[in-house]
Amino acid sequence: MKKPDQERLKKIISIWTELQSEMVQHEITKDKLMSDQFSQWAVTTPLYNIGEHVYQLSKELKQEYSEIPWNMVSGLRHRLVHDYDGINWSFIVDVIFDDIDPFVQEIRKILQHITETRTQ
Repeated sequence: MKKPDQERLKKIISIWTELQSEMVQHEITKDKLMSDQFSQWAVTTPLYNIGEHVYQLSKELKQEYSEIPWNMVSGLRHRLVHDYDGINWSFIVDVIFDDIDPFVQEIRKILQHITETRTQ
């Protein structure tokens, strides 16, 4: 049974929130992420989980919010899973420290909009 979009959006937010907390707790910095294999392992699982949830969102939701880079996020998941040895860590550092938080903020707005729409 396919999970509803609302549940997947909540999960994306939850995964990112947990990853941020773990990164602070384990002092994962940009430099550390570039060179420390354990830190790299620690961030990749949440990233591909986020990507999988994005991939599984309905076409209707993705079309309604077409300004969101859905394909880039789900594509990153596929790259992490299927080409782990070919990962460009400077790209992942940029994603983690610059790109994912604004993406998740947009997810929060979408979730709020969906919630408000359903309660009206």
